[in-house]
Amino acid sequence: MGRDSLGRQGSDAAFFLGDVCGKGPEAAALTSLTRYTLRAAALVDPDPDVVLTSLNTALLLDPAVGTRFCTAVFGVLGPHEEEGFTVTVATGGHPPAYHLRGDGAVEAVHPKGGMLIGALDGARFASRSIHLAPGEGLLLYTDGLTEARTLGGEMIGEEGLTGFLSARTAPVSAAAVIEDTVDLLDAMPHGAGDDVALLALSVPLADAADGLTATATAHTIAPAGETPERRP
Repeated sequence: MGRDSLGRQGSDAAFFLGDVCGKGPEAAALTSLTRYTLRAAALVDPDPDVVLTSLNTALLLDPAVGTRFCTAVFGVLGPHEEEGFTVTVATGGHPPAYHLRGDGAVEAVHPKGGMLIGALDGARFASRSIHLAPGEGLLLYTDGLTEARTLGGEMIGEEGLTGFLSARTAPVSAAAVIEDTVDLLDAMPHGAGDDVALLALSVPLADAADGLTATATAHTIAPAGETPERRP
């Protein structure tokens, strides 16, 4: 689990989370290519739609990837005109991110129309911008989280995850969100059925911040008996 300062006055920062199809050498090659391409594309043009389009093109052109594809969320954040950050995210076939507010309000951030990455030539992607104010956070995850099963055998699902996140009423801390989500999975009778990658961002309250900052915390969980697979 790591934590990094993402934002500084007058500067933008980027973040991404992805999930590759399958396992083994081809999946590893896809993960490496995805990570490299996202970082390189963002240096040329950080617009999230453009970055995912560049990744789609790179995957289709690389024979080492074969017929594999991936899902991903790519986002950029920069200073908001009032306070906190403006966050713009684009998705390609990935589960929605969640915008967490300190009063327990939770909103799914799911741009409509984002297609799988590396599956179709000319695939289109969608983006959306939100205001991430002090005391608020953003949670990104892979579908192993919502597919974990409860004691009754039902998947947590997006509805169950929304209910879990809505129980938070204090100002959001990225580290606390990750810790609580890991505890949720640990409480499932069989843990996570698939590997899970988590990434949370949070903006400290104005009286607790030294300038304009955001904090990121990431964590990866593997099913019992498996080694966590590296994610983009």
